Amino acid sequence: MSRSPGGNHVRTAAALLLALTATPGDARTPAPASATCARLDQLHVPGAERQRPACLGELTTAGTVGSGHTVPADWAGLTPKDLPTPTGVPGIQIDGHFPDTSRTNTHHGWDHDAQFVIRLPDRWNGGLVVAGTPGNRAQYANDRAIGDWVLARGYAYAATDKGNTGAGFHRDGRRPADAVAEWNRRVTQLTRAARAVTAQRYGRPAARTLATGISNGGYLVRWQLENHPELYDGGVDWEGTLWRADGPNPLTSLPTALRAYPTYAAGGAGAARAHRKILAAGFPAGSEFLWPYHHRTYWDLTQRVYREEFDPGFDGPTEAGTPYCAPGTPGCDADYDYAHRPAGVHHAVERIELTGRIGKPLITVQGTLDVLLPVSRTADVYARLVRGAGRGDLFRSYRVEGGTHTDALFDAFPDRLRPLVPCHRSAFTAVEDWLRTGHSPPPGRTLARPAGADPATLLTRCPLKG
Repeated sequence: MSRSPGGNHVRTAAALLLALTATPGDARTPAPASATCARLDQLHVPGAERQRPACLGELTTAGTVGSGHTVPADWAGLTPKDLPTPTGVPGIQIDGHFPDTSRTNTHHGWDHDAQFVIRLPDRWNGGLVVAGTPGNRAQYANDRAIGDWVLARGYAYAATDKGNTGAGFHRDGRRPADAVAEWNRRVTQLTRAARAVTAQRYGRPAARTLATGISNGGYLVRWQLENHPELYDGGVDWEGTLWRADGPNPLTSLPTALRAYPTYAAGGAGAARAHRKILAAGFPAGSEFLWPYHHRTYWDLTQRVYREEFDPGFDGPTEAGTPYCAPGTPGCDADYDYAHRPAGVHHAVERIELTGRIGKPLITVQGTLDVLLPVSRTADVYARLVRGAGRGDLFRSYRVEGGTHTDALFDAFPDRLRPLVPCHRSAFTAVEDWLRTGHSPPPGRTLARPAGADPATLLTRCPLKG
């Protein structure tokens, strides 16, 4: 289902909402035959409208880039350039899609949303990992940050495009919040289907199913463990977005940055006051060196397209506002005041909000220098929600000193930032141990950036214990 566009002001930003220009094709190099691949045509993804299985000699990006079974544009900008890629994971990949009426995802030439990928390694450890994508990227977005690593550990892996992609995702659906509500349904749908096809492939059900994801994908982990804990054994949330009808949410912090940053950047008499306003909105002191990039790339587009999803009436018939408009411009998102918008806007957010009522073990990791989703307005608030819901025994939250929202920025500032990918992996193994032994991880805390650590160490180590 799609809402009709009302204007032509949507612009794309490569780092957040990647244009889906690359198209994966069939494998160009046949994989070696094996007994497991001989049963390839017997696998059936329940509910899929289309599925295309392939027997591959390598399921990680070390092989899928060359064979055409991933799209590097989906994961561009999400990981440091020197992140190692594991190898030696043969198995089966199934690409396909569920029935849907929107067409934002152009992969495979299908022009069809609700696309998914399922990877089934020959050497299986008995587990399944399910992921939704960050931003509004398509189904291969987690391949390098998450998929490669869990596949090398023996997990089956499944990911979805969430049912709509790109800067125009908000056009999907008939009413505000429909597009985001579909994200949640698509992860649930894929989890059920992936559990079934995993049992077909290996002759027994998965012993454990874990949910994980980055940013919007982290939001999806939280929502699934709150609303469908029966499908999962646990999860790891990597800097998940927090949506609350009464705030905070991205629409309560981003307009302040959009209003104040130009004055701060210009210097002069008003700069100090503008700086104080940005800090008061939750953007952390010490993160100022990241503000120019986020102003150019993230803040404006994120505010406009998500505001359009929940509050399309704010700018009348214009679609997603006016890029980089000055305060005082009619319908300018820099002047957006979520707290005073009509009740219907808050009801739209309420449809997809988080409550903290998780039903399975969950670990959150988020950087202290996150300047898209400030940690004081996201992970810290969610931790209070979980405790308030009486679920604190199921939850740990780790603040990573020097971590920011996009790990690729570590390449530009290796002396000031810390990549989150090794912290995610530490959290993931902590959840594994939690489930296996019943011993809970260390209490949540801030993980100090090791003094004098070189980039290679920061890229590979992030212990959760002091």
